[in-house]
Amino acid sequence: MGISVHEPLWFLLVLPVIAVLYLFVKQGRFNKEKRLIMIIRCLTFLLLITALTDPYLTLPQKGKNVIFLADRSASINDSADDMMAAIEDQVTKKNETDAYGIVSFAKGAALEQSLSSKESEVPGFSGEVGEDETNIQNGLEYASNLLGSSNGGRIVLYSDGIETLGAGEDIIPKLKDNGIEVDWVKRTSNKQEDVAVTSVNSPSLQYKGEEATVSVTLHSTTQTSVDLQLDLNGNKIARKQVKVQEGNNEFEFQHTVDQTGMLVYRAEIYSDTDVRPENNQLSSIARAEGDPLVLLVHEDGKKSKLEEQLKSAGFRVEALQSSQLPDKLSSYLDYQTILFENVAATDIPEEKMNLMEQAVKEFGRGFIMFGGDKSFALGGYFKTPIEKLLPVDMEVKGKKELPSLGLVLVIDRSGSMDGQKLSLAKEAAARTVSLLREKDTLGVLAFDDRPWEIVPTEPIKDRKKAEEKIRTISPGGGTNIYPSLEEAYVSLQDKPLKRKHIILLTDGQSAAGGDYDSLIEGGFSKGVTLSTVAIGSDADRYLLEDLSQMGNGRFYDVVDASVIPSILTRETVITTRTYIEDQPFFPSIQSSKWQKLFEGGMPRMNAYIATSPKDSAQVELASDKKDPILATWRYGLGNTFAFTSDTKGQWAGDFASWKGWPEFINQLVTRSFPSIQSSPYSIELDGSGEKTKLLLTSPDSGTMPLTVSVLTEDGKQVEATSRILSPGVHEVEFDDRLSPGVYSMSIGDQALNQAYETGFAVPYSEEYSYQGGSVRSVEAIVKETEGKTYDSGIDAFRSMNDRPYNEQSIRTFLILVAFLFFFAEVALRRFGLPVALAALGERRRRKVPKNDKPETPRGRSAKVLDETHSRREAPVPVMQNEPEPPTKSKPKPKQKTQGHHDPDRMKRLLDAKNRRNK
Repeated sequence: MGISVHEPLWFLLVLPVIAVLYLFVKQGRFNKEKRLIMIIRCLTFLLLITALTDPYLTLPQKGKNVIFLADRSASINDSADDMMAAIEDQVTKKNETDAYGIVSFAKGAALEQSLSSKESEVPGFSGEVGEDETNIQNGLEYASNLLGSSNGGRIVLYSDGIETLGAGEDIIPKLKDNGIEVDWVKRTSNKQEDVAVTSVNSPSLQYKGEEATVSVTLHSTTQTSVDLQLDLNGNKIARKQVKVQEGNNEFEFQHTVDQTGMLVYRAEIYSDTDVRPENNQLSSIARAEGDPLVLLVHEDGKKSKLEEQLKSAGFRVEALQSSQLPDKLSSYLDYQTILFENVAATDIPEEKMNLMEQAVKEFGRGFIMFGGDKSFALGGYFKTPIEKLLPVDMEVKGKKELPSLGLVLVIDRSGSMDGQKLSLAKEAAARTVSLLREKDTLGVLAFDDRPWEIVPTEPIKDRKKAEEKIRTISPGGGTNIYPSLEEAYVSLQDKPLKRKHIILLTDGQSAAGGDYDSLIEGGFSKGVTLSTVAIGSDADRYLLEDLSQMGNGRFYDVVDASVIPSILTRETVITTRTYIEDQPFFPSIQSSKWQKLFEGGMPRMNAYIATSPKDSAQVELASDKKDPILATWRYGLGNTFAFTSDTKGQWAGDFASWKGWPEFINQLVTRSFPSIQSSPYSIELDGSGEKTKLLLTSPDSGTMPLTVSVLTEDGKQVEATSRILSPGVHEVEFDDRLSPGVYSMSIGDQALNQAYETGFAVPYSEEYSYQGGSVRSVEAIVKETEGKTYDSGIDAFRSMNDRPYNEQSIRTFLILVAFLFFFAEVALRRFGLPVALAALGERRRRKVPKNDKPETPRGRSAKVLDETHSRREAPVPVMQNEPEPPTKSKPKPKQKTQGHHDPDRMKRLLDAKNRRNK
């Protein structure tokens, strides 16, 4: 047992207090009460200052505190039940005063049972710890915090000792300072039947037409057979069955490089007996140089004449229908530019539009949209990612008076629409509000088993309020289409409007029928048209398609709900029928880049789609109404173009049959090619820490900072920061640990004034590698903390090397005593010392018996006497040698005694004075 303090520097303040106390006591000019007050005051300050040092008593601990730390990562062979059974077996051997707790860990740590001396049955591990990593440092730190900073104790670690995150040795100082011992109970790594892809290697730079060799290494825990497949940019290039032996197995593939740009090789194995699918695939990045490749996206089911024109001009072209577009960012980086030829946004999911927008903005790919009845606003591109990258806006601003429009949206709000479908439907309706003018009429009906009026069918006065009402639609109920459709017709058919249109959107089948023929025919006679949208496989397609045909509208069969906003936008634009300018004209040249090509004259054009140029866009060809025919701008790192007429000649007129048309297309596509170059940087990936890091090295780079942009395969931005380590060496650090997969990266080098594109692949966690690993950290921890390593025969509750102790703080006690002294001082100053207490002190000094009266009684307390500065003279006792005065009948008045003539009287007065001063 002992006493210590946590803040020793505060104790230095005690010395001045002691000094002040000493000076006050030594001063004789103060009476007893004042001295006592000063003593109490100094003791109060002394106690408070001592309390600031956080003093505590150290008391020996009776029992032992043990934390069982269980590794639950994927590499451990033991099951959770086996681990828990081993721990419970140890608990049965503890003494009554011993306490134990259970913590599980992998990537994170979780408390399974708090520290307690009571034996309680733990049903099993329930904490979420993330089995794909092993962070021993994190687990030990969590367990040591449970034991406390001064209690000491023991941590029993059940693990194979292989860590994939953290640095276990960093926790050693904390464990030693806290007096914590660490025992290691060795557990075997998972050696079940499994085959893992451990490496994929290919030449980092390849050339189109050459034969490249790709080697794949597999690691197997047993002898078996598996199917091994090699993909390039998502397309299979080889697949074969291979026999693998226990250990490493290497296989080679040869293939002819037939494309340029980024090459993503991915090896994957297929096996029915494989227990770990997480390690069945691995990717690597390479780059191929050669002729540029153009992606042409055209209408489904139709052959493109533009494809033939491009090929005749010498371009390598890959023509895809909208339904064939890839869903990986790396696939779009294979192309130098992307062309849209009369493709509707309703056929392209918004996720794929996002990928193309990222390819243009971050990696400098070109983009060209050609006109037609399914492009620009007529294609439903209003407020889409494609509109963001184009140099023109879909909405026509400041144009002639448009026909009055009445639009009613009938939206299914039944329970089956809950989630993304209803959310996108509401977003689509809100987007439609912003596309309409204030004098246009809008109505919104939601229905389940009956109609619900959300926005009354009337001219738009408050757009914001209408959008807020639309976003309040909530799901619920069944599906009954006819009553809601009937109410929509009734609300619209008698309105004095030039355009009247209804859009019905549902994902189900109506519970009841109705006379749809009479309803739609009556509405059509009053100028009301109807389009329908079927969402998902449960919608009644036959009914909805029939309704759209009867209503002289369009039917949309939606598989991907993300196209719903584009559908409603397209329907709104088509209904106005005013975006097409169909009066023949001769375009005017607005840029010197085209002067030479049109020296022989400008061909006539029949029609185009009206758009508005964006603020920083350059209009190079314009109509007679100054509308853009050809506009361009730079979007991020890419160059994009908008040609608002078509490529078939129906709208372009003489333009498409003009002899300079192939050269016009050639120049347009060539100008859209990226100026970005292949990266000169070598990339080294470091995934061992809490955050993923890249080391970029290039002998050509200086000390200027880099601008780095990293995206996942689905086009999501990954936050990253770069810093200079030395000339030509840069480090890129991410905010978190990256998930396995392929990442695309663009690098802006200010020193070389260049932009580069590259990529890297993050492998699966080492937790699934089965390649073994170092256990040096755990061995060092056990040695430094004087613990033990067990293979069997565990003794978790054996005596500690150093007897543990508990800290008992006395700060609160000292503060309480200080307050008692404080209140005592207040009482003393307010009421003074009692008379009896003063008399008692006087008798003790003179050693007078209690029954004797004091020789010098004081009628008032010392405090009152001091305040009035008056003293009473003690009576003079009668001396034995003096004669008694004569007795007379009449008393004589007292005579004044002349003290200075009586030596004995003077002596008595001095003695009395001395007694009072003592």
